[in-house]
Amino acid sequence: MLALPTPRVRFAPSPTGYLHVGGARTALFNWLYARKFGGEFLLRIEDTDKARSTDDSTRAIFEGLEWLGLYWDEEPVYQGANLERHRADADRMLANGTAYRCFCTPAELEERRREAEARKESFKYDRRCDRLPREEVERRVKAGEPHVLRFRVPEGTTEWDDLVHERVAFPNKDIEDFVILRSDRTPIYNMAVVSDDIAMRITHVMRGDDHISNTPKQIMLYRALGAALPRFAHLPMIHGMDGKKLSKRHGATAVGDYQHLGILPSAMLNFLALLGWSPGGDREVMTMPEMIELFDTDGLQKKAAIFDPKKLEWMNGQHLSRVPAAELAPRVTPLLVAAGLAGEQELVRRREWYLALLDLLKVRSRTTDDIVRQAAPFLRGPDIEYDPEAMAKQWKDPAETASILTAAAQRLAGVEWEPAAMEEALRKLADELGVGGGKIFQPLRVALTGLGVSPGIFDVLMMLGRDLALARIERAAKISVAR
Repeated sequence: MLALPTPRVRFAPSPTGYLHVGGARTALFNWLYARKFGGEFLLRIEDTDKARSTDDSTRAIFEGLEWLGLYWDEEPVYQGANLERHRADADRMLANGTAYRCFCTPAELEERRREAEARKESFKYDRRCDRLPREEVERRVKAGEPHVLRFRVPEGTTEWDDLVHERVAFPNKDIEDFVILRSDRTPIYNMAVVSDDIAMRITHVMRGDDHISNTPKQIMLYRALGAALPRFAHLPMIHGMDGKKLSKRHGATAVGDYQHLGILPSAMLNFLALLGWSPGGDREVMTMPEMIELFDTDGLQKKAAIFDPKKLEWMNGQHLSRVPAAELAPRVTPLLVAAGLAGEQELVRRREWYLALLDLLKVRSRTTDDIVRQAAPFLRGPDIEYDPEAMAKQWKDPAETASILTAAAQRLAGVEWEPAAMEEALRKLADELGVGGGKIFQPLRVALTGLGVSPGIFDVLMMLGRDLALARIERAAKISVAR
């Protein structure tokens, strides 16, 4: 049995914008395939569109991939640096008779296109330049007459076994003789892509199925150059919740935006992996090693994937709850510092307390921004702000609220500062007052955090500590009466 070649896959974005969700998903599937089968993941920057390509976009692509942890195995290839090879490959096809020179001007082609439309016919190049005598062609070339190189599309059908769509076939009669080299001798997209993929020894081309119409042309070019065909896999498009192609109207589409919305890279990768791939069963939450182990092209789906921001937030919450506090701290600390809630040195000094706080809050959060919001009451002194709705709901009777808070402070001040003792003291107070525990705990929650929702009340008391907790309760008792 012949050994299969080591898989070499590539992600080939154009640096004309940021790394978008669809591109990141394509990069991830290629990366997973390479890691699963011991292959190599390559990066090619398709920067031949000099008018639209920017260094900022290239940098954003690198940063987006690095944030996700999708590192490439060789130095990035810049397509624009391979112009001479693109030209040489096109000239080889001219020499072997699979391409020819076309002297038709853009104005002439446009006129023929209008004439076809007037006849209600679709325009297709009629190969008139392919019928020129050799002497005529040589004379016009020698005279310096501008011309393009066109590929001579053969008769028959171009077909392949797609790893997603199975057997795909295009009748060649529906494809006109397409340009491969412009009059300034720069390559058309399909020419540059095939030349580069051959040179990079790419074995599998995995990309969005919006490229599927390019594939028959590229297969023809591979054959004209005498190169082995890669395996093709055309991935489903990503749609918004309205079923339309994902775009800016659906919200953030650049991967970098989610980095700044409190999303973890592990959650983003997990979410992206499920956009067009199923690991089997009802499994959803996965680590990267698990995704590598489970990934196979058999799980790639044909139908469009739906980008659900709420599902992404849910997924992020699942990953947040699983991240050890020590790993989470470097992501959350800069956010707390930027919000003015704590200094970095303070958090270093109180590290054990800080990690315990993160463990308490992460299971109740969907984003790192949620952790910051929930952390605010624990990082301030006695003078906290109170949510008006929480006050209105839990401090309805000012005098009664003040009495309950004062009594609670007195009971807590006289017990050991640990959950069981505090709970026993407060429940005994509730029994003496003839009320349920909620009548004590809910006003106390607002007094301690300023919020109507928080972690468990005894967790809050433990994190705040005796002195700060009692100071807040006493202050709240006074404020409740003064309202």
